[in-house]
Amino acid sequence: MALWLVLVLLPVLVLWLWPRGPLRLRLLLEDARFSLQAARLKRSVQGWLRQGALSLPGLFQLQLRSRPDSVFLRYRDESVTYRQLEAQSNRAARALLSCGRLPPGAPVALLLGNEPRFLAAWFSVYKLRLVAAFLNTNVRRGALTHCLQTCGARGLITSPELLDAVLEILPELQDMEITVWVMGPGQFPPGVINLHNLMEEASENPLPCETETPINLLDTAICIFTSGTTGLPKAARISHLKTLMCCAFYHLCGGCSDDVIYMSLPLYHKSGALLGVGGCIGIGASLVLKERFSASQFWSDCRRYEVTIFQYIGELCRYLTNQPQNEDECRHKVRLAAGSGLRPDVWKEFSRRFGKIKIFETYGMTEFNITFLNYTGNPGAVGRGTFLYKRFCPFELIRYDTQQGEPIRDGAGRCHRTSTGETGLLISPVTPTSPFLGYVGSRELSEKKLLRDVFQLGDCYFNTGDLMMQDDLGYVYFRDRTGDTFRWKGENVATTEVSEIMSALDGFQEVNVYGVSIPGHEGRTGMAAVTLRPGHQLDLEQVFSHVKEFLPPYARPRFLRVMVGIT
Repeated sequence: MALWLVLVLLPVLVLWLWPRGPLRLRLLLEDARFSLQAARLKRSVQGWLRQGALSLPGLFQLQLRSRPDSVFLRYRDESVTYRQLEAQSNRAARALLSCGRLPPGAPVALLLGNEPRFLAAWFSVYKLRLVAAFLNTNVRRGALTHCLQTCGARGLITSPELLDAVLEILPELQDMEITVWVMGPGQFPPGVINLHNLMEEASENPLPCETETPINLLDTAICIFTSGTTGLPKAARISHLKTLMCCAFYHLCGGCSDDVIYMSLPLYHKSGALLGVGGCIGIGASLVLKERFSASQFWSDCRRYEVTIFQYIGELCRYLTNQPQNEDECRHKVRLAAGSGLRPDVWKEFSRRFGKIKIFETYGMTEFNITFLNYTGNPGAVGRGTFLYKRFCPFELIRYDTQQGEPIRDGAGRCHRTSTGETGLLISPVTPTSPFLGYVGSRELSEKKLLRDVFQLGDCYFNTGDLMMQDDLGYVYFRDRTGDTFRWKGENVATTEVSEIMSALDGFQEVNVYGVSIPGHEGRTGMAAVTLRPGHQLDLEQVFSHVKEFLPPYARPRFLRVMVGIT
């Protein structure tokens, strides 16, 4: 007994006497606790699979059996139970089916805002063994057509509020033989189908075809568009397995079925749809859905709906700290906030002002399984990269040449890991258990995201395109993005896309777009450096109208710089 006691206490004593020993010991205990949570996450997913929940709607039905009349969704003054959402999605699926069956795996695009109809449409597409492709509600005209072409959409479901964006490109959609459904009441022009009327006549009973086609966990479940590092948006394939892993997100954060989750992030992104909605389903909780974030209404909403968890991007927390103080901000039940992009100064002010709210800062990729979770509450870090964490989510930081825009390789063509405190490129191994499904379209698009023969011949790693740094305590910090993108208002902006659209103006000879930092704001906003063609003068009204018509709000440059020449 004494020997065992010595064997246990000796490492603890050594660690304690080590430089910053008490801190390291506390972090080691935090790491061990997180490893246990990660193991529970894995068991949760395995348990869902054993019970036949092989997809997100399958998991929803699993929760439905145990809590059919519990409120799943709060939207404005409307409450929707698990049973009611299931019935609505069944009617939507039957309504779609009445227009003709599409082959399994055919993509159906959703152009819908944050509203209950989004969830009903999403689940109905799943039920028909089709692939839902989420469209950014800000895209218009050529960019919208590009997205539909890229994902190979066979159908498009939209709302009356967003129908005008569809009607602008309706002739092109008809040429591509894309069926357009409008999910909402009203009278609509020829060329679109009133899905609302078909749903009114449809049964709410489950469809037999839900069980006709077996689900392969690595099959594509949804497509989410991402700007990547260059060019127009690409449709990233998300597997059923990854959607289920995302549904366990709030298990990691300590959520439970009694929680009420506030969601104002757009559902066309992974954070809103998979971590938010999926995570809520994973713990059997309730979701408060907001059309868009409002800093002035946030705390009153939290009190009204008795919110206990909210999901953020860094900008939202800054908006809250910039608001005048009010009594609601100290009289709420919020205990946990999870999200990404929270700067250290905002983190500290948020914690000081709004009470004891546990913050879980995260980092993740839409296309791949690499993820970090800051479970120790260290402001500014995205997570910890300890040997325990790497067993759960392996990654490497390699040396990167920012001038050449590529990893540094030695004479043998191999890459090298960074030293402690050195900024490097974040990569993660592609394996049979952690595959990269790639993008819809040509194989070349997907291959560009892979690095091969990194440390040895034949290995393969996913290139995140993000530069990170790991300190001597194991904390990982985001430093910058590589490639021709910047992030603004929670969206990725591809500089090449903006440059191409602005270059269409007759008066511009050259256009170079890049991101610039603005004090008091997260991310970077657009700066367009332009040269004028000989004999042309700058027409600011024309530039403004052109940019407003062809670019979504977050991609429109806020600054214009007229140059003699661009080198």
